[in-house]
Amino acid sequence: MPRFSVIVPAYKVQAYLQESLESVLSQSYPDLELIAVDDASPDACGALIDEYAARDPRVTAVHLAHNLGAGPARNAGLARATGDYLVFLDGDDTLAPGALRAVADRLGHTGSPDVLVYDHARLLVTGDTARNPLAHLLGEDGPASFRPADRPALLRLPAAAWNKACRRDYVEREGLSFPTGLYEDLVWSSQALLAAESVAVLDRVCVYDRQRRTGSLRTTTTRRHLDVLDQYERVFGLIATRPGLERWRPAVHRRTAGHLCALYADPRRLPRAARAEFFARACALLRRHRPADPAPPPLSLSRADRIRHALMRLGLRRTYGALAALDPAGAAAARAGTALWRGLRETALRLHYRLQRLLPLRRELAVFSAYWHGGYACNPAAIEAKLRELAPRMRTAWICDPRHAATLPPRTALLRPGSAAYWSALARAGYLTTNVNFDRGLVKRRGQVLLQTQHGTPLKRVGLDLQDRPAAAPTTDFDGLLRGADQWDYLLSANRHSTLVWERAVPAAYTTLEYGYPRNDAFHRATGPDVAELRERLGIPAGSTAVLYAPTHRDYRRSRPEHLDFERVLRDLGPRFTILSRRHLTYADTGAGTGAGPVGEPVRHPRLIDVSAHPSVEELCLASDALVTDYSSLMFDYAALDRPIVIHADDWEAYEAARGTYFDLRSCPPGAIARTEDELVDIFATGHWQGSRSAQLRAAFRARFCQFDDGHAAERVVRRVFLGEPSPVPPVVPLVDRRPAPAPSSRTPEPALAPLTTRGLWP
Repeated sequence: MPRFSVIVPAYKVQAYLQESLESVLSQSYPDLELIAVDDASPDACGALIDEYAARDPRVTAVHLAHNLGAGPARNAGLARATGDYLVFLDGDDTLAPGALRAVADRLGHTGSPDVLVYDHARLLVTGDTARNPLAHLLGEDGPASFRPADRPALLRLPAAAWNKACRRDYVEREGLSFPTGLYEDLVWSSQALLAAESVAVLDRVCVYDRQRRTGSLRTTTTRRHLDVLDQYERVFGLIATRPGLERWRPAVHRRTAGHLCALYADPRRLPRAARAEFFARACALLRRHRPADPAPPPLSLSRADRIRHALMRLGLRRTYGALAALDPAGAAAARAGTALWRGLRETALRLHYRLQRLLPLRRELAVFSAYWHGGYACNPAAIEAKLRELAPRMRTAWICDPRHAATLPPRTALLRPGSAAYWSALARAGYLTTNVNFDRGLVKRRGQVLLQTQHGTPLKRVGLDLQDRPAAAPTTDFDGLLRGADQWDYLLSANRHSTLVWERAVPAAYTTLEYGYPRNDAFHRATGPDVAELRERLGIPAGSTAVLYAPTHRDYRRSRPEHLDFERVLRDLGPRFTILSRRHLTYADTGAGTGAGPVGEPVRHPRLIDVSAHPSVEELCLASDALVTDYSSLMFDYAALDRPIVIHADDWEAYEAARGTYFDLRSCPPGAIARTEDELVDIFATGHWQGSRSAQLRAAFRARFCQFDDGHAAERVVRRVFLGEPSPVPPVVPLVDRRPAPAPSSRTPEPALAPLTTRGLWP
């Protein structure tokens, strides 16, 4: 008897069915049976199902003689299910990697409840994903399992079959089944939740619900949408026949009213000729099943929604239509008012900035920013700290969004972007420092000094070298780029390679300072106890080998790529290894955590630590034993630590073709190279990551790209730019005399074994 029976109905989904079936059969939890039901589909769905059944004994193929709909197709699968728990998946949707493992673990922790409700994400047509906005209702705080009455808010979640795992003996005892017609999930979901003795939740995306442009219920205009009224009649019939469920009537009634109003408002659903009938039948249904003593509406129900529900219940269709027409007019008026206010405010701020530029400069004021109004970080932060140390008379201010205010030192003033104080500071500060660009409205005054620090050694093309790369820079304003560069007084360079690239790709009259990167000074100041304290703070187990995984973004992809199956890698590497996973800044708003699914849903593993939100990447480097990256400029900084680096170049050709690079990283890497996930595992499993060949490559890489990173870069910058000292003081420490922070462990490298895969280790 398998743990799970996964039932997949298929009708006209041949373009997506293979991906759907693969998502089930490739689960890391293999104790399952897959029952794929061909609902007499006229396309190749039936043939695809038979192919999978022939290849994998876990697949059972079911073919219906006539098209009956998703409900009867699922019932056909139910009749053949033998698993402990039933899991439903539409033929165009997919299970997230590791979903069944997470479900099985949660079932074990919660005592095998009747129903487990888990989260989903929408897979958009663009390839992007959007997590369920009601995910907060699945918080796992409180009792492991509970009665439905203890969490009535679960009724607000999508009434779908695919976001629940139901115990099979519970389903059989209650006689649960799917009705015919559209919206059959309504009845199943309501029955499963309301009749359950025990329910548990899993706060993890387990299903990706595909949003299709055509062919789906959401985008089809048909009278069959009136089926929803019959399905709600069945739900209320269930409540009427079971006295114990009567307490649910107010909540179900509110949900019904909201759902029917939403369907009526969607112009893609109901044909014009059916709208009056739908409204009249909805009115009758809401009247007929209105609770005798309705509870007050929840606070989450807006006043406008309460009015709409009441108008539909009263059958006032014309009034409802008038209100719906007024909504866009009111919204348009609000937008116009907002635009007017913004215009007036912007005009006032421009005038304020012009007036401030007439006032004398404040030579003692230095303004800093990093990463497009981000927090206290990177080269500007290291320079600001050294400036306060060497020139305590100077006043410093940091431009950042208020949400990052906690990262600022106590003596550094916060400047909110776009505020009057912000424009005053830009107009009067004697010094301006950034690692990206200042506001395009900046007019640099005579006597102001602007320092551009950049934020990485360029492997990928930058500046004017992107003019023939429209895929990488489709909207780059090259004229604006050069206008901004014309305002730079100094450009900070980490190495000779960077100097040559920037002076060609962004030509202007600035002075290049080959002083190294101030942010890397921390690598030479930190001590062994500092490193140990950082590891403890991050939660790295004692004695574990911590690998920092930090990939860069892809210009040729709109969504965030997932390059590693973390669960599989950690399983193969064994308990000695911990992965610190850091998402690239470009993907900061694509979902919490880092994982193997397209929505970035966190993979829950005791040896996987998501450090994407950690404010200092330098601290992460210090705390780790090795770096795994692809084409991120972090490799050039990490090399200053003289610790192992492994390159995971699984899509080099595509990356180089889209973005362009200044050299072939594969010919001069900082360590071993993996072209596949298998090779990456082999490199660590066999010890090549810290072997003698890796050390040789790293030494050559350091000599080329870490010429000036000796722990004194910030001091050289402050003395030259802010204190006016003409020569670089202190002088650069030779590479052989540098002593970066000690590695977290002093273990002797293990002798390299014969690799399981010999391809791709060395250039």
